[in-house]
Amino acid sequence: MPRECFFTGKRTVSGRQYAYSGQKISKGGFGRKTSGKTKRTFKPNLQDVRAIIDGRPVRIKASTRAIRDGLVIKPLKRKYGYTRMQKEAAEG
Repeated sequence: MPRECFFTGKRTVSGRQYAYSGQKISKGGFGRKTSGKTKRTFKPNLQDVRAIIDGRPVRIKASTRAIRDGLVIKPLKRKYGYTRMQKEAAEG
């Protein structure tokens, strides 16, 4: 399973981390110079959750943003709630 959110598509992206030396010109120096660039990765905050997908509970990776925004619909904890939901679906 890739490190990617099922709903938002957030995934690991790469970038750089810059290190600077020197004092700012506004502080009386000659300006900040780049003294190093290293590769790094930015990883989303993904959580393993059980969610209802196509009417069935499945385990997926979802970002915390998707969970907070209500995109993840979690299944009921106990089975006796499903029978009531099935009856309501059959009637309406």
